[in-house]
Amino acid sequence: MMSRVPLSLEAANGCYEAGRAAALSGVPRTTVYWWAKQGIVVPSVSPTREKLWSYSDLMALRIVSWLRHPKAGAGERPGPSEWVLPASPMPRVRRALDLLGELGLDLWTPTGASSSPLLVDGRGDILVRFDGEVLNLDRQPTVLPDPVLGLTAPFRHAGGDGPDLLRPRAQLRIMPAKVAGEPHIAGSRVTTQTVAALAQRGFATDAIAGMYGLDPVAIAEALDLERQLSGTAVAA
Repeated sequence: MMSRVPLSLEAANGCYEAGRAAALSGVPRTTVYWWAKQGIVVPSVSPTREKLWSYSDLMALRIVSWLRHPKAGAGERPGPSEWVLPASPMPRVRRALDLLGELGLDLWTPTGASSSPLLVDGRGDILVRFDGEVLNLDRQPTVLPDPVLGLTAPFRHAGGDGPDLLRPRAQLRIMPAKVAGEPHIAGSRVTTQTVAALAQRGFATDAIAGMYGLDPVAIAEALDLERQLSGTAVAA
């Protein structure tokens, strides 16, 4: 029987240029470039001139942004010493993904629960929900802190607005091993970028749906997501 590919390797299948990484992560593009230059979140697919970020890099970007800014509902802002930026969160992200594989959990199963089993607390510790418990990366049960960030949940911080990294809309999915991790319509390989490109060429929503035999509602969701990611109107 073929062994399963580790989740950390599947996660690396996502491949995003800077603008897309920024839009999906919810971290400003200038910040994404600055963190790459400073070695804080280095694009793991390609760190050279043509920089390319992976799916797990998107989560790392969210972790760092989460650590650098006050948390909603966290009460009075802590002192500066409690907001020290970690040198590199990527090893912890990958270790967490490996732990999901060891526990038999899927981060992006289309039929799974709407929330990810991965969480991060205000100290930057990554936690995993498993079998009714919350585990740290040493597999030790721990108390669920407050507040926590679901790494794949919708992300709004410091002016950024990133979508859910599993299900950005009801009929849309993001799966790192499929279409290079691009948002796409569930049950197909039609990416939201393809839908937006057709809309920009003047095709109506129903016409695009008819081309691929898809639900017009899914096409509308794809256009809505691309509006969010681009920050500009997409013709419908």
